[in-house]
Amino acid sequence: MDTDLVLTVGLVLLALSLPSLLSAWVEQRVPRVGSVMVIGGIGMIVTALMYRPGGYAFSDVPDVVLGVIARLLG
Repeated sequence: MDTDLVLTVGLVLLALSLPSLLSAWVEQRVPRVGSVMVIGGIGMIVTALMYRPGGYAFSDVPDVVLGVIARLLG
């Protein structure tokens, strides 16, 4: 699997987990779904960092995400 895609999906999972975590915190309940999404997102990001030769620099991440979106759209 493409490491750029794995990194992008991991970042999207982390971003989507924030509303779930915040909602659970405000309603004082256990954040089960948000926690699973955070663990999955971090796992995907770590996997992409480990399997990419040379890793990613922080300045590369926006280009990687836009590249994956461009491949998916066209």
